Amino acid sequence: MNPRISMITLGVADLPKSALFYGSGLGLPRLESEAKDVAFFTLNGSWLGLYPKHLLAQDAGVANDGAGFAGVALAHNLADKDQVDALIADAVKAGATLVKPPQNTFWGGYSGYFADPDGYLWEVAWNPHFWVGPKD
Repeated sequence: MNPRISMITLGVADLPKSALFYGSGLGLPRLESEAKDVAFFTLNGSWLGLYPKHLLAQDAGVANDGAGFAGVALAHNLADKDQVDALIADAVKAGATLVKPPQNTFWGGYSGYFADPDGYLWEVAWNPHFWVGPKD
C-alpha cells in the first residue's frame, strides 16, 4: 500500500451550512461539481469531501445512530503559535465551537481544538518537532 490518504469524507447534517463553513469560513478552495449532494475541497495532496451523514452511513452499509466522540480528530499543523491563534479565531468566527483554547502542550508545542458545525474535532497546532512545510 502506498502510504497516503487521498480523501477525507465527513458525514454532515447540513451540507450547505458545512460547505459554507469550510469554503467561506475557513477559505478552503471548493472544486466545481455538478453533484448537488456532495462538496469537495482541494487540500495539499488530497481532498476533503462533505456528504450527508445518513447517505454516507447508507453507502458504507452501517447504522446512522452514532453519537458522542467518534475517536477521530483531524489536525492542521502551522509554522508558529501566532498562526495557531489566528486560525482558531477565524474558525470560531466562521461558526466553529471552541473546544480547547490554544496553549502550550506537554510535548513542547502549542495547540488548541475547535469543533466544526457537525462536531468534528480539529486540532490546530504548532509542532516544533514535526514541521516540514513552508512558513506560510
